[in-house]
Amino acid sequence: IEADGTVHRFSSNGKCSDLAGWYCLHLDGVPAGSFGDWRQGFTSNWCSKSDQDMTEAEREANRQRVRQMQAQRETERQRQQQEAQQAARNWWKEATLCTVHPYLTRKGVQGYRVRESADMLLVPLRDSTGTLHSLQTIDAEGNKRFQSGGRVAGCYCAIGHPEGKRLIICEGYATGASIHEATGNAVAIAFNAGNLLAVAKALRATY
Repeated sequence: IEADGTVHRFSSNGKCSDLAGWYCLHLDGVPAGSFGDWRQGFTSNWCSKSDQDMTEAEREANRQRVRQMQAQRETERQRQQQEAQQAARNWWKEATLCTVHPYLTRKGVQGYRVRESADMLLVPLRDSTGTLHSLQTIDAEGNKRFQSGGRVAGCYCAIGHPEGKRLIICEGYATGASIHEATGNAVAIAFNAGNLLAVAKALRATY
């Protein structure tokens, strides 16, 4: 662990190519830091002294440090998301429309607004304006993976259009496609349970 007061990234799922984990630690003054996981939206702060054990000057210095770390973390997060967004746009542009894929066949659903690249099914993550931010890949065996550094919060994959009908929010692509095919209703795929509320709020603001 590098205690230099700057944001460092690391793998939080055991895969060397994954850098969703992050930490920031300083040891000068009252040692403190924070760490978390961008994919899960998890954040935790740590300080070597409790608030009650610090002097007023130490408390104020610690508050300033926390604000600095938060600003660094947000700057790094935005930089990652911008890089991932550009990569997603390039990847999506080069991919081809997908109507047949082993994953779709196994799940018994059709392909809606998805593409294929090197046998990978690409599912887009868009915001309520339709802007593409990231991609989820699904291989033939059904293994799913989010694009490293890409934005997930508030993003979804839409199937169908509300047009005054019900708008249903669910987690996975196959679930969303199944719901749409069974009911004819519009579906927003939020990809995971932790993103359901953010997607619901974004869609509520739009519809």
